[in-house]
This record gives sequence, structure tokens and C-alpha cells, in this order.
Amino acid sequence: MKVFKFGGASVKNAESLKNVVQIIRKYEDRLFIVVSAMDKTTNRLEAVVKHLLTRDAASFESTVMEVEHFHQSVLKELNLAGSEVLEREMEELFGLLRKRYHTPISEHLGFEYDQVVSLGEVLSSKLLAHVLKSEKVEAQWLDARQLIRTDNHYKEGKVDWDKTTQKIQSCIGEFPQKKCFVSQGFIGHTSEGFTTTLGREGSDYSAAIFAYALTAQDVTIWKDVPGMLNADPKYFSNTQLLKSISYKEAIELAYFGASVIHPKTVKPLQNKNIKLYIKSFIDPESEGTVIQAEQAQDQLIPSFIVKKHQILISISANDFSFINEEALAKVFERFYSNTIKINLMQNSALNFSTLVDADKVDMEKLIELFKPEFSCKYNENVELLTIRHYTPEIIADLLAGRTVLLEQRSRQTARFVLTK
Repeated sequence: MKVFKFGGASVKNAESLKNVVQIIRKYEDRLFIVVSAMDKTTNRLEAVVKHLLTRDAASFESTVMEVEHFHQSVLKELNLAGSEVLEREMEELFGLLRKRYHTPISEHLGFEYDQVVSLGEVLSSKLLAHVLKSEKVEAQWLDARQLIRTDNHYKEGKVDWDKTTQKIQSCIGEFPQKKCFVSQGFIGHTSEGFTTTLGREGSDYSAAIFAYALTAQDVTIWKDVPGMLNADPKYFSNTQLLKSISYKEAIELAYFGASVIHPKTVKPLQNKNIKLYIKSFIDPESEGTVIQAEQAQDQLIPSFIVKKHQILISISANDFSFINEEALAKVFERFYSNTIKINLMQNSALNFSTLVDADKVDMEKLIELFKPEFSCKYNENVELLTIRHYTPEIIADLLAGRTVLLEQRSRQTARFVLTK
């Protein structure tokens, strides 16, 4: 079995859904399809969560209607036979969503987020399954909220691999004649049956989870780019396609912020030696990138990763004590318990410095979080430049005219926190 993952850009409207179907029809293999939410649906549903939590009834209803009308318009444009069944299913889903406004809000706000935002993947996968069936493709819709088991860490569910594998294999075994399965990325469920999400951009990870459980032949992530490039074309000219890289290199690039793949995606594939392809849904016949065990080509092309809109934070103990293991344990616990992701870290005797995404942290709350033991100072509007397989000439060229606030170097990687 092959696993295909289609992201939001590849299923953004009715025409895109039809294009996905044409790609699927080219393959004789048994396929497991993982789908993201359509276009900007996740962002809209995040707005629904905000209005739910602030008890803004008018904004809540108008935003729900916006999401509902968008999906209804796509279904209408598809003009498919038998769409009445899907229309009723969509009405039921949005009815349940509206009921959440009249249900007591959980003390865990992440719980509310997961129950609402997960709806986007459910809707897109139902639409795609319906289109496939109308095109005479034997497609079976499956609910990831019954297949991928996680803990109760909402917004960042941790996968129970044994139970998940058992559930997926058992479910697929019920449909031995089906050629195609359609399910959702990004979402799972707890032992109590509540919906969880796997973290933003977690649909790639979902594809890897299903592939692992099924010991798939390979995984293909369909993107609007020709494959994995050595840099973002928005920031660098003359970018190059990485035709083949190893699991190790892919994990390094993903960890440093390469946006084509999710950082957690590669590990389960490497564990079972499942190849990962990144290909273009715009030009599906093009070669793309393959990620596999062989490391021979890893150092042939330098890679460049830029993370803008960063905040550099310096944390120090108010009693002038050392930043030792005990102090670091307290710092990390506060970052972890508040789901603040660290992009870079470095410590000296008296200070711990870290870099975080500006839009993921409220600095006033963070400063209060570390009181009274620690003080926080910070620099806003900085960026992180990572160079993989650097040379002195490359570094000199990219740092010309820039101010370096912090730098780190290893044998293969150089990282710089920069101001303009």
C-alpha cells in the first residue's frame, strides 16, 4: 500500500479536488489518502475558537456561517450525484459545532481548540471521498478520530503507537476489497473518545503514522513546489532541488525549520525504512525529492533556512545564582507546560538565552511566569538564519551588513540570530 498526503493548497476548491482525483487515478496501487483542511479553513476555525472562548455570540455565528457556506459552495460547484447525503452530514457537523457555544467551556482551553479545529479535516476528507466515489473510484472514508490514539495532551497529542497500529490494521482488514481509503491528517483521539490534534502542520505526521502502522511501500506528500528545495524562494534566488537526501538530513532540516516537512514526520518512516517522496500536485509527473536511508548526496548542496519574526529571550536568576541543571529544569518545565516551542538555546554561567516565534508567546505573561525567581530581557523582531553544510565564503556573503546577536556552529551547521 502507498500513502498519499494532500495538503490544504491541493484541496483548496472544487477544481483542486478534481485534480487530486486525477492524480489518484494514475495509480493502480492500493492507496491510503490523508487530507488536510481546505485552504484557510483551519485559520477560520481558530477564529471560531476565539469567539467561543470570549463568548462573542455574533462573531461566533458569523464565522461558523463563513466556514459552512464555503464548504457548501464547493459541494454545489462539484455538482455530483448523490450529494444530498453529504449535505445532511455537513449540516449535522455544523449543528454539533453550534451546540458547543451552549456547552460549558472546559478548563483546558486546548480541549476546546481540538474539538472545533479538527472539523476542517473531517469536512475536506468527506468531500474528497465523495468526489472519488462519483468518479468510480472505490473509496472508503475512515475517521482518524477512531484510529489514531493519543494521550490527553491537547493541541499536541502524543501517539500511542501500539494501540494506533492495532486499530488501523484492524480497520483496514474489514475492507479487503477496497482500493482506496480516505482519512484525515492532524487529528486523533483519547482513550475517552475526545478529539485531539497533533500540532500545527501535523497532517504530514499523520501520513507517517498511517504508513508506519500499515508498513506502507512509501509515502508521497503532494505540495505546490517541485520537491524539497535547499532554500525558500521568497528569501533566496537560484534555489536548487534536493533530489535525494537521507532520513538524517531531513530530520535535521525539519528540526531547523524547513517548512516542506513536519519535524516529526521522518522518524516513524525511518524506523521501518519507508521512503518519503515530496512531489508537485501541479506537475505530478516531475521527479520531486526522495528521502531515504542513503546519505551519499546529503552534503552536495548547502541548505538555507530563515525564520523571521523571532524574539530572543535572556533569562537570569534574580539571586545571581548559576544557570545550572536545577535552574534549567525549572526553565524548561515552564516552557513545556505552556507549550512554548524553543527554536534555539544557549546558556552561560548566569544567563539562559532562547529564541521563540513572536506570534506564539505573550511576553508580558512569560515575564510573570518566571517571577520571582528569574528576570527576562528580550529583543524583538530578530531572525534566525540556519546554514546547513556551510563554507566560510557562504557565511561571509550572507552576514554582510548584518548584526549578529548570537551564533552557534557545529561541523555541518551554522546558526545566527540577526537584526537588520
